[in-house]
Amino acid sequence: MKKWIPTTMAVVMMAGMLAACGEKTEQPAASSAAGAGAASAKPAEKTKFSISLRTLAFNYVEKSPDINQDKWVKKLEDMTNTDMNIVLVPHKEYEQKMIQMFATNDIPDVVQGSGGVNGKEMAGSVKAGVFQPLDELLQKYGQNLLKKVPKEAWDNVTYNGKIYAIPEYLSNPSRRAVFIRKDLLDKTGLGVPKTVDEYLAVLRKFKEMGVENPYMGRENFKYSDTFFGAYDVFPYLSMFEKQGDQIVPKFFDTENMTKALQTYKTMFDEGLINKEFATINPTVFKNTILAGKAGMWSMNANEVLQWEAQLKATVPTGDIEIISAPTGPDGKGGHYLYGPVTRAYFINKSVKDPAGIIKFFDWMMSDEAEKFFTFGIEGDTYKTVDGKIDYKAPTEVAAVDEERYRQSFLWLVQDTTYNKGSLSLTEDGKKLMNIYDTTLKNEGRDGIQFEPRLDALTKNPDIAPLSDQAPPVILQHMVKMVYGKEPISDWPKVLEEWKSKGGNDVIKEATEKFNSKDGGTTVSMPRK
Repeated sequence: MKKWIPTTMAVVMMAGMLAACGEKTEQPAASSAAGAGAASAKPAEKTKFSISLRTLAFNYVEKSPDINQDKWVKKLEDMTNTDMNIVLVPHKEYEQKMIQMFATNDIPDVVQGSGGVNGKEMAGSVKAGVFQPLDELLQKYGQNLLKKVPKEAWDNVTYNGKIYAIPEYLSNPSRRAVFIRKDLLDKTGLGVPKTVDEYLAVLRKFKEMGVENPYMGRENFKYSDTFFGAYDVFPYLSMFEKQGDQIVPKFFDTENMTKALQTYKTMFDEGLINKEFATINPTVFKNTILAGKAGMWSMNANEVLQWEAQLKATVPTGDIEIISAPTGPDGKGGHYLYGPVTRAYFINKSVKDPAGIIKFFDWMMSDEAEKFFTFGIEGDTYKTVDGKIDYKAPTEVAAVDEERYRQSFLWLVQDTTYNKGSLSLTEDGKKLMNIYDTTLKNEGRDGIQFEPRLDALTKNPDIAPLSDQAPPVILQHMVKMVYGKEPISDWPKVLEEWKSKGGNDVIKEATEKFNSKDGGTTVSMPRK
């Protein structure tokens, strides 16, 4: 692999060589997980492997001078008797760097994918035989994984009847939520908004009050797509629907798509969303919010308490709450529903000790792992009093980043809905869990999805959507229309352009596979 980021240059250069470093399959990956070798006079040899991990725009990760020397990585290695070489893949260039990795055949021992076996970033590698099936290894060394990871997640990483990855899973598909500065909302004198019009009324009041970004936008509409949900026109990979006798993307609903675009154009024209939202990257997005310059935005709900703690460093009176997403004409709303797998871990077929790697991931499901990732190191980040854990969630910005890194980034296999252990310790945490079980449980949009990905989409990247991003040819017109560079009434012309660039083949293939229930294709129907 070529140099991706300076702190991992040496690791990247060695990634292709590390497969030879694996140990024999009979060696345990982790003393606690395997339960072997602990009493032996001779310590078990460490399981060595390289692993590529997306930085996920985590400040702690991207600012680390050398992630492989990080104290939490070192502790994890000690607890699992492993020696990892982490290759960081920059979040902003993830797809590009992954494709480059496969093109150069410079592939780490373990590769983190962003979802199932057919993700665009995997570049057809599973089908090409780059990775090994894991069924037998899981039966021998991964019983914790098999017992705790739900069937839907395993199905998502199965190809031709074989499991090809270890999934990080999501038990509640409704993950994203609307965050609002409740302290600012209280000052407006308005109630909690429910409909699109009520949302706009709150945003206008924020503007009158001097809030710099009433609604915080971000490039490609990522984490600022709330109003597409109100009109049920998310232009994403899982968002196909039946129109007449055809299966088409939901953005073919011209009436509701134009209403959604008009909502954003109204926000743009009135200064309710940043004029530069189309170029605001994840770092600027978050920093602007934490500086107290935003009134409302969208984010993964499990981060609300950490974001609020960081906001209070700048705005001590700042209060962030989650509210129901705006409802549209059908009385429903919400963000797109995630699939059952958030990330997955594929094992290179050339690895000499796949058993040791399976044991490493199996340990992630243990009580010991849960305590470590949730609370950290006893005597450092928590203590035990009368047999109970005494853990104080950090409030200082850097410490919050570090906790988030440990709980979310480094804990590779878990239920990523929320961290029950830490949330159970506080009233705010219990409140958040209740929000998942009530507010988020009752909202969200979904559609028809095909697995593996439709061939017509794979062959035409310009018309292919991602899990949470519109196809490039569609996205460029969406932005132009919001910016007033093209009339929204031209949306039917956009659809014709999409069809002319391969979209007709997409519709034909989707319709045929939906009707035939093709044995090689899984057709997932909407969950709500």
